[in-house]
Amino acid sequence: MISLVPTPDALPMASGYFELLLLLTFPLHLVFMNAMLGGTAIAVWAHFKRDSVHERLAYKIAQVLPLLIAFTINFGVPPLLFVQVVYGHLIYSSSVLMGVFWLSVIPVLLTAYYAAYVYDFKFWNMGRRGLPILIFAGLLMLLIGFLFSNNMTLMLTPEVWQVYFKNSGGTFLNLAEPTLWPRYLHMLVGAMAIGALVIALLGRLWAKKDQEVGQLAQRVGLRVFLVVTCGQILVGLWFLISLPADVMMLFMGKNMLATCVFLLAIICVMAVIFLATKGRLGWCGGLALLLLYLMSLMRAFVRTGYVDKLFVNQIVEAQRDFSPLLLFVGTLVIGLLLIYWMLKAAFSAQED
Repeated sequence: MISLVPTPDALPMASGYFELLLLLTFPLHLVFMNAMLGGTAIAVWAHFKRDSVHERLAYKIAQVLPLLIAFTINFGVPPLLFVQVVYGHLIYSSSVLMGVFWLSVIPVLLTAYYAAYVYDFKFWNMGRRGLPILIFAGLLMLLIGFLFSNNMTLMLTPEVWQVYFKNSGGTFLNLAEPTLWPRYLHMLVGAMAIGALVIALLGRLWAKKDQEVGQLAQRVGLRVFLVVTCGQILVGLWFLISLPADVMMLFMGKNMLATCVFLLAIICVMAVIFLATKGRLGWCGGLALLLLYLMSLMRAFVRTGYVDKLFVNQIVEAQRDFSPLLLFVGTLVIGLLLIYWMLKAAFSAQED
């Protein structure tokens, strides 16, 4: 089994730098991914309400949905690259096992992207006929998330890789993994909660031009966030107890830092639920962002707990060279400034 795990490539610097960048960039990807999924779900719901306010809310979401997909993709590239840098010897192997499905992510994503643009540009012409297109795009998004969950669990369970000798066609999915479904649902339910909160926050902006739509977005978004977050507690507990005992115990005192992060995350969940009941939208948004970072850190502890079981888990550091890191940071700063300018220009155009 262990012989199937390749030797990791040498890195130009300590792996901790890449782990830190992974932890910094992954929650940013989650923000847009959650807004994309949550916004799609609320737009589907709005279509079933036969009044003009809900229809205008669906149109507002239709306008931002292609942007959310674009930002989800672009902010998803850095964390995926950092995972491949540090855990390339694991994720490349798992990607080969499910190669057909893994390569299908790109055409599926492009199809969902195209459907979102059709839903936006043809919204008023199609009316309620646009609902199947929106549902189709949403299902494709869910499929992509499921394939990513498969790969992220498969890379951490090399004992399963022996299936390659029976199925070398790249059509394997890690469906027998006990953590697959709770992990996927934990991501999905959390996305619906945070996505609804983002729609509520956008409602504040929309209220400047359409007060009815803005108030509806805030009211519905906050209500969905509250209800789904309560449900997320149960899904999170399912995910926790589905982990191997030694990994789960990291959050039960075996690793003090992991335990502290876990306790702080619980406190944040309780706090956002309380604030949501009080209608404190801004505070909910700030704590939700902190919660995303805490959850990402917890997933990093889970990943480390799995990897520490392997004999081949040491990342080799080659001769130190910071130039690739500096180039990335410089490009990232320029990119963020351009994104800020683009968002500012887009919102200014909507207000005119």
